[in-house]
Amino acid sequence: MVDVELSHPPFTFLDEEGRERVRRSIDLAYFDREEIILDAGQAGEYLFLIHKGEVAELDPTLPGAQSHIGHYTAGDLFGAISILNGKSRYRFRAEQESLCYLLPKGVFKQLCTAYPAFAEFFRQRLAQKTRLLTERRAEGGVTMAGFMLARVSECMRSPLLVAASTSLAEAVHTLNDSHADSLLVEGEQGPGMVTKTDLLNALVLEGLTQQSPVQDVAHFALITATPEQYLFEVLVQMTRCKVERVVVMEGDRPCGVVELTDVLSYFSSRSYVVSLQVEQANSLESLAAASRRTPELVKALMAQGVKLRFAMGLLAALNGRIMNKAWGFLIDERYHSESCLMVMGSEGRGEQILKTDQDNGLILADDLDWPDCQAQMQRLTETLIELGYPPCPGDIMVSNPEWVGTESQWRGRIAQWAAKRDGESLMRLAILLDAHAVAGNASLLARLREELFERCSRDEILLSYFARTALRFSTPLTLFGSLKKPQHGVDIKKGGIFPIVHGVRTLALERRITATSTLARLEALVADGRLEERFAEDLGEALSLFTELRLRQQLERLDDPQGKGEEPDRVVVQELSSLERDLLREALHIVKEFKQRLSHRFHLEYS
Repeated sequence: MVDVELSHPPFTFLDEEGRERVRRSIDLAYFDREEIILDAGQAGEYLFLIHKGEVAELDPTLPGAQSHIGHYTAGDLFGAISILNGKSRYRFRAEQESLCYLLPKGVFKQLCTAYPAFAEFFRQRLAQKTRLLTERRAEGGVTMAGFMLARVSECMRSPLLVAASTSLAEAVHTLNDSHADSLLVEGEQGPGMVTKTDLLNALVLEGLTQQSPVQDVAHFALITATPEQYLFEVLVQMTRCKVERVVVMEGDRPCGVVELTDVLSYFSSRSYVVSLQVEQANSLESLAAASRRTPELVKALMAQGVKLRFAMGLLAALNGRIMNKAWGFLIDERYHSESCLMVMGSEGRGEQILKTDQDNGLILADDLDWPDCQAQMQRLTETLIELGYPPCPGDIMVSNPEWVGTESQWRGRIAQWAAKRDGESLMRLAILLDAHAVAGNASLLARLREELFERCSRDEILLSYFARTALRFSTPLTLFGSLKKPQHGVDIKKGGIFPIVHGVRTLALERRITATSTLARLEALVADGRLEERFAEDLGEALSLFTELRLRQQLERLDDPQGKGEEPDRVVVQELSSLERDLLREALHIVKEFKQRLSHRFHLEYS
């Protein structure tokens, strides 16, 4: 019986009896360099698991170097599809002396029949395989059930619903009798909410009588959720919308209320009270203390195996609230309604999980008189640095007058950038396209975005120049599809993240999509008919995989500034698990296909 490592997918889909059957059935075979292990058209007789060496996957119908379409190293599997399809479509050749474990076809098919999840592994695409990676990460650590998989229905309180005509006095008695902090009020267009604070203000500050109807003080613009939504999503909503209660709806009827204190209590870990600390901060010092805890929160989320999209949503909401509160502490309220602080780039897209560098700007109403605006913006930039947001190397910050201006000035800049179409101008348009309002009057930014769409979305020549940037960096696959220089690592930002982000941004500009996050843009492009749902989902999963691998390097750099994490964008392939290498290879091929689609749509040369 051969002693083989079976602690990774797909063998984790087998029970101990199944793994024992594998150990009893496999053999170890040696292949010399350049030896054909499995030829195109040959019937698949074995599942191959590489113990040592490297194997190339070749398409004999393609010429020369182009025939190389895959590359496999220690821990990788190949040959399964050849068994399932009856014969091999491609040729597999040893690139160096190699040792492979061979699992006979008969045993492999028996395992596929007995263990459907094992069989499904070999038919899955990227989106499904990345879910396996998330599940694996959570194994042996803190369970995901209490966090990522918790549903709203597990944490909601029963609703206390009263008629709109209920008096304030009756409402107070109902709250006291039920030991609750809020009531739902029946309204013609749906439920409203009233809290103890609302009732107190109505009776003491607003001079309403005890007999006044509760509908006079109820709030009918509510944040809602459904019972089946993830509880984590609701925490993101609460943070982003600055509310402490969310009403749970089934159809048009309320079925519960979720309160912030219940959510934080449910999650229980100290890390998740960062959002509460941000809300409670009443000075720049206390805000800075809360802001310093965000790396701790990121580490906790990753350890929990939380899906990256949820983690990005929470961190984006938290960073937005931190900047919003800093703005509130520093900027006189009289300027708030006539100015808009916007974050751009990865911050604007909500994809900056760890604080890297600032990208922000300021829009001012045309008739605003703000004599010391520049001094205030300099102070804001310095404050954000103190809060943990490093200065932008390109000086894209409100302390730079080039990124502060009236509406008319911004419109002039957009017109100038669109007309010049040089690299610098296109970069500035791209940065502005990702802008998201975090403080002040968001309608100023909305109008500016419409101006940008009007100037650029129908300009085919500009769109072609704009799209070309996505092809700027080569995908880190050689012409034959294997990973380039695996011992040196893959630049995951240039080779994976940027092409997806900028390519999707280009399509969003063309289709006048207002969403700023890449994942939300992908959903909008599917709804618009611009992308097929399946391909968009794979692009999203590829982006999440690249982002997570990069984040892991960034976290290592935080823990060991002098260590191997000093190149946070470079992922060393040999340090990845077999499943991660498989996913990375597939994800990079998806990037390559996306580039080909962009080059076809915008008439660009790409090879």
